[in-house]
Amino acid sequence: MADKKLGIWLVGACGNVATTATLGLFALQKGMTTNAGLVTELPPFAKLGLASWQSMVVGGHDIRSPCMTATAERLAAEGVVPRDLLDACREDLAEVESRIQPGIAYRCGKTIRALADMPLAPDDVSPRTFLSQIQSDLQAFRDREGVDQVVVVYLASTEPLTGGELPTTWTELEPLLEETGETSLRASSLYAITALERGLPFVNFTPSAGASLPAIDDLARRRGVCHAGQDGKTGETLLKTVLAPMFAHRNLEVMSWVGHNIFGNLDGSVLNDPENRAAKIQTKDKVLGGTLGYDPQTLVSIEYIKSLGDWKTAWDHVHFRGFLGTPMTLQCTWQGSDSALAAPLVLDLVRLLERSSRAGESGPLAHLASFFKSPLGSDEHDFAEQYRRLLEWAERHSAAD
Repeated sequence: MADKKLGIWLVGACGNVATTATLGLFALQKGMTTNAGLVTELPPFAKLGLASWQSMVVGGHDIRSPCMTATAERLAAEGVVPRDLLDACREDLAEVESRIQPGIAYRCGKTIRALADMPLAPDDVSPRTFLSQIQSDLQAFRDREGVDQVVVVYLASTEPLTGGELPTTWTELEPLLEETGETSLRASSLYAITALERGLPFVNFTPSAGASLPAIDDLARRRGVCHAGQDGKTGETLLKTVLAPMFAHRNLEVMSWVGHNIFGNLDGSVLNDPENRAAKIQTKDKVLGGTLGYDPQTLVSIEYIKSLGDWKTAWDHVHFRGFLGTPMTLQCTWQGSDSALAAPLVLDLVRLLERSSRAGESGPLAHLASFFKSPLGSDEHDFAEQYRRLLEWAERHSAAD
């Protein structure tokens, strides 16, 4: 990747995760932080020839006026990002803000549309109209910044679940993009289509549909483009994928698993809407059955507590049965900054997708399952096994070079 420039296009660029990832990138470029939290900085990935932090430039879309600096100010006040880092990066943030273009909120629901502080096109416009806008912005970014490749990362607020039937092949879906009638596609999938049509790797770090729809995955395979998702695994679900194999390997029967989550950032506010929350709960609640081999009773709750800001708390209660049928309980609490947990994974995924793209890989990247709650291309949820497969991929590509 020597002497090549890599663009990162963040959808939801003014959000907490995007802002933290951008500040983190600046910190790495300026030597103002360690590599803590970055998977790709571990020794097994050293020989992959990954893109350097210095080679990266950020742009993006948002449905709010460019406000990355204001988001960073709030994060600094909450103790998520260091104040001295923010002060050292104000000019850099302003430069990124100049590259943030008006985004789309196509069929994202009333809660997400209410976040916009700029006029939004109505939902009765054809999807192809929105695709053309996004493609134009991406091409302008490439031309202006002189980047050799762009990785598109979807970080916008969680959409309601995709409803209705959609074709399963790209040949059937493509003509529908010209129509102005009702469609089950939402903004996340339009961003995925745009990226894949342009040959750009796509990451869906949210529970929204993105490229998970069969027809869009078909597009990726036809165009020879890679994509990854779905829903970044950073907290309570990460814990589940580590602990559930322990119960399975010790032959302890999990009778019920309750997870209660509270947090107060913008994502929490959006998830306060039952339509949007349903998509999030679906990805958080599906990891146990595949690992245990059976489905215990589960309950996942998500509550918006405004005062918590970016800090989240997850409390888990596991009721299990052991030898002689003895019932026992495990309880644990996970507390952390939502954005500080997610941001390094975003940067890791940019590097890893660029590397897979350079290797000619296409379709969903199953070796990246350890990063996601609902990994595309993989049914494996055991975190240790997921990570082992990532290491195998890294070793294979290191040896190939």
